Amino acid sequence: MKYQLSICAVLLVALTAASAQVASHAPTAVAKANTPQTSAVPPSAVRVSDKPVARVNGAVLTDRDLLREMYSIFPYARQHNGFPKAQEAAIRQGALEMIIFEELVYQEAVRRKLTISPEKLNRAEADFRKQFNSPDEYQQYLQAETHGSPQQVRQNIQRSLLIDQLLKSDVESRSAVTLAEVKAYYDKNPGRFQQPESFGFQSISVMPPLKPTAEQAKAAQKAAEDALRQAKATKSYQDFGLLAEKISQDDFRVNMGDHKIIGRDKLPPQIVKAFSTMQPGQVSGLIQIESAYTIVRLNVHNMAKKQSLQEVKGDLKVELQKSKYEKLRSGLAKQLRAKAKVEEVG
Repeated sequence: MKYQLSICAVLLVALTAASAQVASHAPTAVAKANTPQTSAVPPSAVRVSDKPVARVNGAVLTDRDLLREMYSIFPYARQHNGFPKAQEAAIRQGALEMIIFEELVYQEAVRRKLTISPEKLNRAEADFRKQFNSPDEYQQYLQAETHGSPQQVRQNIQRSLLIDQLLKSDVESRSAVTLAEVKAYYDKNPGRFQQPESFGFQSISVMPPLKPTAEQAKAAQKAAEDALRQAKATKSYQDFGLLAEKISQDDFRVNMGDHKIIGRDKLPPQIVKAFSTMQPGQVSGLIQIESAYTIVRLNVHNMAKKQSLQEVKGDLKVELQKSKYEKLRSGLAKQLRAKAKVEEVG
């Protein structure tokens, strides 16, 4: 018996909108729900023949199933006439593992006799059809993917719902993280939440050749002194930034000379020394680093501190939940695969 993933890529986004969570088959679920693929014809660089790529307890997964998942992982393949050669093998292996995992989950759902109510199945089918721009587009999809069979589409939707249902019960519902767990992690890892002293600043640089001649060095110093005069006359972030875009010779000139926030330990000592006597809004004198000259405007000075639990608890909770989810999903995959007969072909 052969199971196919023909609508999984476009279906699961619609399904997860209701649950506000993406199941562990995330690479499949992230395909754009409003742009379903209505043709099974791959880019000219990729060919399919419906040959087996894996057997899972006798169920056959084909190169067509594999290609759908590869498109989900790297959707740009359709635009670029194939997959990047340097990444294709990794994309293929990741897609193969995913379709095997989904088939194992589906078979486990069947073994447990999980069911989908007719009402839920009807809603999911209606939502799926709404993703097509016209009845003709939907018919084109049917011909390309299911040989014109609406019944096969319904079976595929039911399959996706069963996968989603089992993953919710065995992974998603168990991956919740309490505030007590967040606090325990925060208390156990104090160093992680220690923020070093940092600075936000803009720069204007004059950069002569690495080994300037005496004449070039003299010209650079003159240009730097002229730049300093103009920089000192600026009154705001905007003024300094516009001047940086006009005369600076470093790479940050394209962004108003803005370096954003940088830790003290990542800055040259000459810059740190200048900052030690400055207040936000002030412009430095000339700072010479080897043969180059730099002028900086200090915008932000953050003292070293430990972030409070209140500051980090939101992001930390999400991070811990993702980690817990992946461990549970990985555990489920190992558990299902340990008692299954899985054969990769070719």
